[in-house]
Amino acid sequence: MKKIILLLPLLSLSCFAAVDSETKNHSVGFGIGAMYSGIGTNFSFVSKTDLKYISAGCTAYSSMTGSECGVGVGWIKTDLFDSNSNKHGFGVYVGSVGKESSYSNTSTSNGVEYYRHENNIYGVGVSYTYFMNGIDHSGTTFGISIHATNAEFESNYGGFFQVGYQF
Repeated sequence: MKKIILLLPLLSLSCFAAVDSETKNHSVGFGIGAMYSGIGTNFSFVSKTDLKYISAGCTAYSSMTGSECGVGVGWIKTDLFDSNSNKHGFGVYVGSVGKESSYSNTSTSNGVEYYRHENNIYGVGVSYTYFMNGIDHSGTTFGISIHATNAEFESNYGGFFQVGYQF
């Protein structure tokens, strides 16, 4: 799984083709935030007013536990509040937002045995994204998101700041 996530940005580069901006219906992006599953990439289907994406990225790395990588899906719309601009997007997403570890021990006839348990943390959230050139054009994105998680030991709420580029 980790090899696939690491190769996804390279495979995404093959998606770049000379596409007329009037007929563009898909986009590839790189960045940090919910739209990119941490630090990562996304592939999206784009219209004049919305963007539906699948993302893959990593939220953390530790020399002891390794990387915390995962995938996500989301939907961003720019016409929720009857705006004339397609630069302000409000969205929802679901995906991997981290990993948590817990430890336990058991007394046996040989002494105490220690166990380490790892669980993926999944989140459901809402986001705001600003598209510098509009949702249906290439350009820089900025945003913020908040999410609720299924964490047992970590906080059940979190969020991401977002900076990225959609091609």
